[in-house]
Amino acid sequence: MSILNFNVGILGHVDSGKTSLAKALSTTASTNAFDKNPQSQERGITLDLGFSSFSMDMPEHLRDSTYKQLQITLVDCPGHASLIRTIIGGAQIIDLMFLVIDVTKGIQTQTAECLIIGEITCDKMIVILNKIDLIEESQRQSTIDKMIKRLRKTFESTKFPQTPIIPCSASSTLNLNEVISTLQSYIYIPQRSPDGPFVFSVDHCFSIRGQGTIMTGTVLSGSVKINDSIEITTLKEIRKVKSMQMFRKPIDRAIQGDRIGICVTQFDPDQLERGLVATPGIIKIFHGLLIRMNKVKHFKHEIESRTKFHITCGHSTVMGKIVLFADHSNDKDEKFNFGKEFEAIDQYPADGSQENTQIFALIELESSIVCQSQSILIGSRLDTDIHSNTCRLAFYGHVLDGFTDSDYLNKDLPAKLRIYKRKEKIGYIDRVVDDQTIIGKDLFQKETNINSFVNFKVELQPTGEQGFIESPFGQSGKFKVRFMNGLADETKQALSSTGKGRKQQAKTTTTNTEEGELSESQQQRIRIVLKFKKYLFQEKTIIAQ
Repeated sequence: MSILNFNVGILGHVDSGKTSLAKALSTTASTNAFDKNPQSQERGITLDLGFSSFSMDMPEHLRDSTYKQLQITLVDCPGHASLIRTIIGGAQIIDLMFLVIDVTKGIQTQTAECLIIGEITCDKMIVILNKIDLIEESQRQSTIDKMIKRLRKTFESTKFPQTPIIPCSASSTLNLNEVISTLQSYIYIPQRSPDGPFVFSVDHCFSIRGQGTIMTGTVLSGSVKINDSIEITTLKEIRKVKSMQMFRKPIDRAIQGDRIGICVTQFDPDQLERGLVATPGIIKIFHGLLIRMNKVKHFKHEIESRTKFHITCGHSTVMGKIVLFADHSNDKDEKFNFGKEFEAIDQYPADGSQENTQIFALIELESSIVCQSQSILIGSRLDTDIHSNTCRLAFYGHVLDGFTDSDYLNKDLPAKLRIYKRKEKIGYIDRVVDDQTIIGKDLFQKETNINSFVNFKVELQPTGEQGFIESPFGQSGKFKVRFMNGLADETKQALSSTGKGRKQQAKTTTTNTEEGELSESQQQRIRIVLKFKKYLFQEKTIIAQ
């Protein structure tokens, strides 16, 4: 194709001037651009993703590419706090981000959240310092300089330390030429491939009388042409592509990265607001997901296992409970390795990382999600007070695998996912039988099936002898431990209050004890420590060492 479509997301706090910037730059608008939504007009804020575009010549540094023309698609993301899920959905299809900041206010709560989303979803950013026309001309430059200095300090700790900061006014078009020239210098050729299955992210769906139903969106992978069969995944309905347009121009074929409208017939647009359309049979509906987790450093709370978060993947946001687990090997498999064993952890490490440890999460979704492998997933606390000036985005990761059976907790997890919890039990020596055998107590409850622990290793602490549980002893939870190498002399000495010595002690303490049985102080002096693994998600409790 001779036209390169380059997607630029416009993100920022509410009322920072994002839509004004999109209007000032664009020459072609989609059906839902520039707040055409009646609710948007009534409330004076963007409530949904808006798409518009303009064309330019290929920049000098890309003249040798196969593309002859450059089309910039602007994705105007709403800045209102309650619509962060829409921003996340829009940010996952962009190649570069405009972060719009009101020069009179600086970084606000949603500005910071948009910056975090930008760090997660793209590698290039340009900061638009908007509304400079509101500053008196005599004070304008000094105000701009002060704000740029503050912003530079903020960006130092992000992946965008040297990002360009362009002062302008979108409403009065002041300095917009510098915005365009800076954008042009930052354009790169994203990885685009027509190969592989067709996956299309739909963000608007509407009907045109006499033509059919139009689905507008961005091609995430593969390619599509007229008369191809496509599946509306959530509905499991297959339709043929009747026609296609790219910003009102008819096209025969589209590839990854293109912003297009697809026309199909005999489909009610009310059934699909947004979602994925794809090659039939490619996209799955997941009830549980597995991700490699990364904590958002600005999220100030602990991320604890078995707590609930808002889970956003693509254009879907549902509630999900996370179960955290760790892989202590240094293997970074692209796909999730079900052949490994993982350790359950109670919370994400406080410092955000552990050497040679990867943190994963099983996400038990309350409602199913349609997504593809490697989709970006963001966990957040969208119920946090929007006026609390705190980051609501908690963690992110890519979807590595998932479970399509709604009863996966009972059917799939016990067989496929081996997550263990480290357990430790402590007991005491009840009596010494001989140099190689002791009777232990207090390690198990009376009702515990001790036979499940027979042959499990134990260690005496602090003396260090290692033995194994040989058998239960009696009916009260006691057990017999065998030490193949025998007890150390120091241990025997510490336990040497049998026979006559014990009987003498009995006389002085008026405590009646059997021969060989230890006093309470001796029992507490040496501990029997049993360490083992208990596996989660198993129908019957499985333990191992």
